[in-house]
Amino acid sequence: MAFDVQSNSLEEFWIPFTDNKGFKKDPRLITSASGVYMTDHMGGTVIDGSSGLFCSPAGHSHPKIIEAVHEAMQTFTYVAPFGSGHPLSFALAERVARLLPEDFNHVFFVNSGSEAIDTALKMVMAYHSAMGCDRSRFVSRERAYHGVNIGGVSLSGMVNNRKTFPSVIPNVAMMRHTWDEEELFVRGQPERGVELANDLQRMVENYGGNTIAACFVEPVAGSTGILAPPKGYLERLRQICDDNGILLVFDEVITGFGRLGDRFAADVFGVTPDIMTMAKALTNGSIPMGAVGVTDHVYDVISDQSAPGAIEFFHGYTYSGHPAACAAGLATMAIFEEEGLFDRAAEMTPYFLDAVYSLKDHPLVKDIRGIGMMAGVELKSNGKPGQRGGRAQSDLFWNGMHVKFTGDTGILAPMFVAEKSHIDEMIDKLTKTLDELPV
Repeated sequence: MAFDVQSNSLEEFWIPFTDNKGFKKDPRLITSASGVYMTDHMGGTVIDGSSGLFCSPAGHSHPKIIEAVHEAMQTFTYVAPFGSGHPLSFALAERVARLLPEDFNHVFFVNSGSEAIDTALKMVMAYHSAMGCDRSRFVSRERAYHGVNIGGVSLSGMVNNRKTFPSVIPNVAMMRHTWDEEELFVRGQPERGVELANDLQRMVENYGGNTIAACFVEPVAGSTGILAPPKGYLERLRQICDDNGILLVFDEVITGFGRLGDRFAADVFGVTPDIMTMAKALTNGSIPMGAVGVTDHVYDVISDQSAPGAIEFFHGYTYSGHPAACAAGLATMAIFEEEGLFDRAAEMTPYFLDAVYSLKDHPLVKDIRGIGMMAGVELKSNGKPGQRGGRAQSDLFWNGMHVKFTGDTGILAPMFVAEKSHIDEMIDKLTKTLDELPV
């Protein structure tokens, strides 16, 4: 059913990460969604090419999630998480821990990926404090995205996410990003670039390894436009961290829960961090939720430093482990298992990547980077960075497809329930939109 936007000025809602003035002149509203499709306010059908914001791999409005949340809310709508709890939070923590790498048996719930990063930062601080170490320096990476809370902005390597907010956490050093402009259209992990991990070693030598608390990385840099790690890169970071007592933190908010065809990027690349952040697909995007998983060692060090009966970690949120979110998470975990969605993602990956890389010779395409069920299609700039991408995102929507753009790069991340015909439809709509863009 079409929705009459004229009945609402749209002025009151300040839309995040959006050109508000332009949007309100030409709004793009979704009025319903089911499976891989959404309906816009004009009654048109829109295929979801980015799983929302990479968070709905099991499809929109999954009936099992709706049923689980409804049942939970009939039982309790809120339980205070400080000093009390409810069965669903413990059940979900156990279920998530089962998917995590070996020795990850402790899960802390938050409400978003941004909160997960800030929580991980505080865990790192608490860990080193308990170890009696004075480590106050953090290492991140150019083009990194770690959410929008102040800790994540401090770690951010995306300039536009930082420049308006100068008062961030000090002592954050940036490694170079891994994109090589001379190695375009790489599928999977680049052969070149392992030496870029030695940026961390140079920081050890420059600042002293005993001053660095943690190294934060996205195993695959997602929001910047899909940068897969060069072969050997993550292994080298792990080695340097081990040699210097530095904690390695993987931001798996996008890559977690099957996006690369296995449970986590840590499994795909065979590198185990000390701390992992998660969100998005944890509840299939249905209820806001994030989580931080830690190894037994990190948990024990933080917990054992407190006196009996004392709070071990002075941190948490009012809505940590909310019953509705936990119910959604439990249902999502069951769907992943019962429908075999991680295997389905792995099986669909070759077809998806073949389809995306078929755009290689389009005159407006500068580069394509893909791994698993995610790919970045970078368009050639028209001289004003981000302008062509913004136009493409808007035009693509009205051509019947949603894709998340960062600057001039469209990020495709199909749902794991997508069929080959859906992949074909996405590529057809993207090609049509590129053909119609001004050169």
